Amino acid sequence: MKLLKSIPLLGWIVLAIVLGILIGPVMPAWLGGVFLTYNSIFSGFLSFIVPLIILGLVMPAIAELGKGAGKWLGVTALIAYGSTILAGLLAYFVSRWLFTASLSGGGLAEIGAGNGSGFTPYLTVVSSAGESATEIVLPPVIGVMSALVLAFVIGIGLTAFKSKVLFRGAIEFRTIIEAVIRRIIVPALPLFIFGIFMDLSASGSAVTVVTKFLLVAVVSFALTFVVLIAQYSIAGSMSGLNPFKALWNMRDAYFTALGTSSSAATIPVTLASTKKNGVSDSVAGFVIPLCATIHLSGSMVKITCFSIAVLLLTGGDVSFSAYLPFILMLGVMMIAAPGVPGGAIAAAAGLLAQMLGFGEVEVGLMFAAYIALDSFGTATNVTGDGAIALIMNKLTRGHLGTQAQDPSDETVEAAPGSEAASHTLAQ
Repeated sequence: MKLLKSIPLLGWIVLAIVLGILIGPVMPAWLGGVFLTYNSIFSGFLSFIVPLIILGLVMPAIAELGKGAGKWLGVTALIAYGSTILAGLLAYFVSRWLFTASLSGGGLAEIGAGNGSGFTPYLTVVSSAGESATEIVLPPVIGVMSALVLAFVIGIGLTAFKSKVLFRGAIEFRTIIEAVIRRIIVPALPLFIFGIFMDLSASGSAVTVVTKFLLVAVVSFALTFVVLIAQYSIAGSMSGLNPFKALWNMRDAYFTALGTSSSAATIPVTLASTKKNGVSDSVAGFVIPLCATIHLSGSMVKITCFSIAVLLLTGGDVSFSAYLPFILMLGVMMIAAPGVPGGAIAAAAGLLAQMLGFGEVEVGLMFAAYIALDSFGTATNVTGDGAIALIMNKLTRGHLGTQAQDPSDETVEAAPGSEAASHTLAQ
């Protein structure tokens, strides 16, 4: 039992993919139907919980940002958001350039969900009433976009009125949502992904998906380095430092994050590495912990690259006008991504379904691809935080003073057991 618990999520995902590909062609139809039933139930629950995830994560995130006083918090958040959006735009244009010819017309417009495999779920969970007697209707209590707008309205309201009771309630609601992600969604993912690849393998699509995704993985990994070079080129030009030397000084943070897959666990190392570049203690101590939560350029690159690949394989719309709103909204979701393995892609699942039209199988593929490269995304995120610290050090001249924290703000104690202070783990 201890051995099983010691296996990381990535290990379970890889095992699920391999077993699904190997067992799919010989899986009995009745047993395959059992796994597809599980997938349908999980997918239905995910559709139900996603708006609540958005509400529970974005609402307190906005309220917390507003409570940190001072213009420098707003400036830092704006720079972090801009960096994340630019990383997404770079990933979009490179993906369109490299993947259009090789992935378009992949013949996977109808992948999974029993298409071509011969498996049929015994029970399906849907969000709206259908005609089948085996369907269970589980509609979300609120739509994805409605949840996002409501989260902004309440979050901004909490900032304006400084309600201690309501803010505490928002923090406790986030604790519940994070527990659902950590204890239900994440543990259920390996079996869900096994069912997807079992179905794909039985229909003959698994090899095509895996081989094409390998190319996407290589490109997204290379793009993370391009993003870091661009970030440090800008930071270096502003601060008068050699960008490559400044980036090299952050190597300890990069490799620590690569091993831990945790932004929060890497904060001490990131702080020490950032100070090597001449960033003052006050600026580093303010920017690094904050950016560990709100700056996820590496995660943005991964999600953008793989979502474009899925759209091309399935014949979806990859035009810039259709995809740009997704990037802009995804940047907001990355700010509120929960601190659990796979938390960022769980938070993005609603946008993938609502704005890109992803179904059960497409979302499952995104989960598998994201988690497979999780540590590289985290390493890019935390290393990029050092570039933002350099920019802020230049803008503030190394002295944040009292502007980093407004003593007039009410301090609201987080609920016991909540992650209000450290929900940045493993992004």
